[in-house]
Amino acid sequence: MSPLRLLIYDATKKQGERGLRAAWSTGARVYRALGRVDAYFPATSWASALSFLATFQEGRPIGQVQFWGHGKWGGALIADDVFSRTTLGQGGATADALSAIERRMLPDAGSLVWFRTCETLGAQRGHDFAMQLSERLGARVAGHTYVIAALQSGLHGLRPGARPSWSLTEGLSRGTADAPEEAYWSSAAAPNTVHFMHNEVPPEWF
Repeated sequence: MSPLRLLIYDATKKQGERGLRAAWSTGARVYRALGRVDAYFPATSWASALSFLATFQEGRPIGQVQFWGHGKWGGALIADDVFSRTTLGQGGATADALSAIERRMLPDAGSLVWFRTCETLGAQRGHDFAMQLSERLGARVAGHTYVIAALQSGLHGLRPGARPSWSLTEGLSRGTADAPEEAYWSSAAAPNTVHFMHNEVPPEWF
């Protein structure tokens, strides 16, 4: 049975971001139509997102998860609901869902969780989050260190048991690795840049 390729996007309503939400929902439909994902889920909370990943077609393994939404250093957001190292330490339903997702990951870090969000793997918090999540799920984790839009820069990946190879200050325009304040926008000249229609993380970026 082939592994699932799943896409989750932030489907909440936020004042002033109607166009952005429409881009995520339209992009998800385009990806599905092109056969790049097997299913997508419009999430309104991380509880609903994790439940979807834990239960959708439970008999099949998951090969790839993409999340489209906002991010900040060390976290990804659905509205104001943050998925971060703190989430990974929670018990109850969150822990149960993460354990169910872990069981669906392919062996030998064959699965990928890709945060197509701004800054999630940047600064010290981004390094820590990537390491902890990859260990928790036994999967590769990828994400960005820059503010992303159509161009998405600073894309890096991490395997379980490895340490980040990218600089703690990559993408930072203001602040420090321990106290980041602002990130650069993505550009063609920035490191490890892909277009939003690019659907693979180059293996050499892990």
